[in-house]
Amino acid sequence: MILNHVSVGVSNVASAVAFYDSVLSALSVRRSHYIQNVAAAYGENFEFWVGCPCENGASSGNGTHIAFNAPSKEAVDLFYATALELGGSCAGKPGLRLEYGETYYAAFVRDADGNKVEAVFM
Repeated sequence: MILNHVSVGVSNVASAVAFYDSVLSALSVRRSHYIQNVAAAYGENFEFWVGCPCENGASSGNGTHIAFNAPSKEAVDLFYATALELGGSCAGKPGLRLEYGETYYAAFVRDADGNKVEAVFM
């Protein structure tokens, strides 16, 4: 992997942690670090962070999204359903994405701050 970690800005760390704890658990990803009201990290090596921006307010990247590996199609479906139950919005229902490959099964959601995240099984 060429990246050390990815971080997205959120307006409310506690709400974001509740969302990502549940959504990422569908992919067997656990929170690995927490700094009260500042940031939280996920993954064995702190690969994904959510936190308050150091300056200005939280804003989502235009055209940016983060893709997480899923262990199965069922995990992709659970990721999607959990995200919607927790107030996330649909950015692409679960299904095959043949334009990316014949076995590329994915779902896309946006969190409360508009950050676009994907679960993918190949």
